[in-house]
Amino acid sequence: MAEIIIHQYATSPFSEKVRLLMGAKGLSWCAVEIPPILPKPDLVALTGGYRRTPVMQIGSDIYCDTALISEVLDRLAPNPTLYPASQAASSRAMAAWLDSALFTASVTYTMQPAGAQTMLAHLTPAQIQAFIADRIAMRGETNALRMPQAEAAALLHETFGRLQQQFAAGVQHVAGPDLSIADFSLFHNIWFIRRATALAAILDAYPLVQALFARMQLYGHGKLRVIPAEDALTEAYGNDPLPHDTTILPGSGFSAGDAVTVTPTDYAKDPVAGVLMTLTEHVVTIRRQDPRAGAVNVHFPRQNYHVQAAEQAY
Repeated sequence: MAEIIIHQYATSPFSEKVRLLMGAKGLSWCAVEIPPILPKPDLVALTGGYRRTPVMQIGSDIYCDTALISEVLDRLAPNPTLYPASQAASSRAMAAWLDSALFTASVTYTMQPAGAQTMLAHLTPAQIQAFIADRIAMRGETNALRMPQAEAAALLHETFGRLQQQFAAGVQHVAGPDLSIADFSLFHNIWFIRRATALAAILDAYPLVQALFARMQLYGHGKLRVIPAEDALTEAYGNDPLPHDTTILPGSGFSAGDAVTVTPTDYAKDPVAGVLMTLTEHVVTIRRQDPRAGAVNVHFPRQNYHVQAAEQAY
């Protein structure tokens, strides 16, 4: 199998989630450091326009969204499992909520002035303005990933308080008695809040939540080496996409080989165009061509992604 390549940057909370997964699974992997804001020409050559971080690459197969990346990693390295059979529903449901609702609260809370000053301290004034403009554009007209400040703080306190109560009762993980993907989704939110040092005291009232965070930190990041983006593009160009399932969900209105676009439904709504290969209740896969990357399969989770017919093949 080709090497696992993660396109990421150091301060990305969802990248930290995947880095910790690599450590928990004892995996070796390569990192490509990408810009935190557009333009991202090397990444877009692989994804076709998807701009969120991180993206996983294995040869010429490109996996978007940590919800799908986590599932793929669990298949590649099933020990420890991220989806215990007894928590098959609760682990996924909790992870999805923590990655969306709680993350929105975490972003809102940490990016108030006292937190933003710490979070963006490594940037020049011009870079800060560029970062803010990029995030405003990414959030779109609905201002996704933002909520009223008081509501954000209340949601964080309620969530951490309920977890503190659950852990005190002897249930030691987020979605039940066993480690699951939900624990990793909680972890990256806490990791993000802790980076806003002026505001991190919100966690002080929840020692058992912090204890879970500390235990998970011990996983580390696996065996990592950094490679240039050109190496990743060469890897994609030099490999054929994996043979892939051509299952299309009955009643979807699509057929294998249709020209489609796939677009996130919440934020960073950049459509990716290609030829439809797979459409199930779990995953969408399209094939596209790029002059630098060659033929690639681009994979998305089915949930939170909109599939539309396109006017031409790609």
